[in-house]
Amino acid sequence: MHTKPKILFILKRSEDYNAELHSAIGLSTGLYNSAKFVNDMMVDNGFDSNLVVVTDNNDIDREVTKYKPDVVIIEALWVVPTKFTVLQKLHPDVTWLIRMHSETPFVAGEGMAMDWLGEYSNFKNVGIACNSPRFLTEIRSYLQFKHSWSIFDTENRVVYLPNYYPQDYKKKKLDHRKDTIDIGCFGAIRPLKNHLTQAIAAVRFAEYNGKKLNFHINSGRIEMKGQPVSNNLMGLFEQLSYRGHQLINHQWVPREQFLELCAQMDIGMQVSFSETFNIVGADFISQGVPLIGTKEIPWLDNWFAADPSDSNDIVRKLQSSYGFSGVNTWLNKRSLTKYTKLSQATWLDYFGY
Repeated sequence: MHTKPKILFILKRSEDYNAELHSAIGLSTGLYNSAKFVNDMMVDNGFDSNLVVVTDNNDIDREVTKYKPDVVIIEALWVVPTKFTVLQKLHPDVTWLIRMHSETPFVAGEGMAMDWLGEYSNFKNVGIACNSPRFLTEIRSYLQFKHSWSIFDTENRVVYLPNYYPQDYKKKKLDHRKDTIDIGCFGAIRPLKNHLTQAIAAVRFAEYNGKKLNFHINSGRIEMKGQPVSNNLMGLFEQLSYRGHQLINHQWVPREQFLELCAQMDIGMQVSFSETFNIVGADFISQGVPLIGTKEIPWLDNWFAADPSDSNDIVRKLQSSYGFSGVNTWLNKRSLTKYTKLSQATWLDYFGY
C-alpha cells in the first residue's frame, strides 16, 4: 500500500500586512481560512500536511526545502510563472498545484490570469486546481485548446478541489420585539459583491417591518474599483440617517472575533453576482443566523437564493428568512453539511484515499 503524500499549502501574505494591526498570518482573509480548513481536514484524515504564509515568490524554495513535501498547493494567483523554471530544478520530484478560488467573472478583473494559467500549463509538474465546477470546465477547455491535450491529459492537469468547511453549528433565536434589525453584509467591497443593491433592499425590508436598520459591513478592504461602491453606501445612509438607519463599519478581525460578530446579526446577506463557495455565508449559518444569498453559492438552499439584480426578490427572501429563521438555518445547515462531506471525499479521492 503506497504512503500518503506529504502536502504543503502556501499562501502569500496580504499586501497591507502590518504587525501592529494584523495577526501573524496577515489579514484574516477568506483565502487563509479556506486553506486552513482543508489543511486541518487533511491532518484529521492522517495526512502529513502543513500550511505556511510567505512574503513573496522568493520564500517558496526555503519553505519547500524545510518541509520536503510531495505536493505543494499554491493558494491563488500570485507566483510569477517563470519562477517554476527555478523551482522545478531545485525540487524535481515535487508536484505543484495552483489552486484557484474564483469564477470567470471575477478572474476577468485580474489582468494577468489567462496569461499566467497558460504559462503554468507549459511546466510538466505544475497543475491547476479549481474550487468551482464551472471554472474547471472553462479552464480545461482553454488549456485543451492551447496544447491539443487529450481528455485524459486535460483531466489530470486541471483538477477539482472544492472548499471544505468545519462542522460546528450553534443555535440562535431571533428577537422580533426589538425596534432595530441588524443585517450583516460582510466581505471585501468590490462591484461583484453587490453591496449597494443589498443595502437598498435591506432598507426597504426594515421600513416594511417598522424597524430601524443597522447595516453592518467590513471596512479596510476595497478591491477591484470598489471605492465608488463604498462612497455610494456612505451616501445612501447619510441621506437616510433621519429615518434612523445606520451603516456600521467593522475592521477585519481574527476568525473567532468575526464569528462572535456574525452571531450578533439577525440576518446575513451575501446576494452577490459571483461566488465559488462563500465562507462568510457559512459563518452566519454556523452561528445560527439565517442567510440569504444567490444561486452562485453552491451549498445554499434554493428557497433562500435571491436574484442579485432584483431588489424585490431580495426583499421577499429577507422577509421569509426573518419570519422563518429556524427553517432557513436548518435547511442551509443540511445543505452545507452535505456539500462539506462531498468536498472531503473529493480531496481524499484525489490523493488516493
